[in-house]
Amino acid sequence: MTIQVLNGANLGRLGTREPEKYGTTTYAELVQLVQAAAAGLGQDVVVRQTDSEAELLGWVFDATDAGDAVVVNPGGWSHTSVVLRDALSAVHGPVVEVHLTNIHAREEFRHHSFVSGVADGVIAGLGVVGYELALRYLAAKGVR
Repeated sequence: MTIQVLNGANLGRLGTREPEKYGTTTYAELVQLVQAAAAGLGQDVVVRQTDSEAELLGWVFDATDAGDAVVVNPGGWSHTSVVLRDALSAVHGPVVEVHLTNIHAREEFRHHSFVSGVADGVIAGLGVVGYELALRYLAAKGVR
């Protein structure tokens, strides 16, 4: 089983977009961190980012068809996309939702995530470490 690490809108701007909220780690550094953490856990990962909701949905469908696990940071689509929620509800492997910031300590509209209701777990507010924790959780469930 491959772990699909799927990142949504604006995450490609990590390191330059609001670093006081999202940190100074660049997206390229995040990819390296995820790949290194997965290698240390004996996991196969594919890490992707898109600013197109349609493209993200296609990747979720691919993960569903392959029986893969998904670590997803939908960004703002967490709070707006019922379509993404519905797609993730069909994933056969585990789904972990990750947010760099604590969405519950931010603006009111960010407090609700459509994705959380179909995720096995949610990690929010721990920065890029949240991705490593998601991979550790999946390893504990036997996902390699």
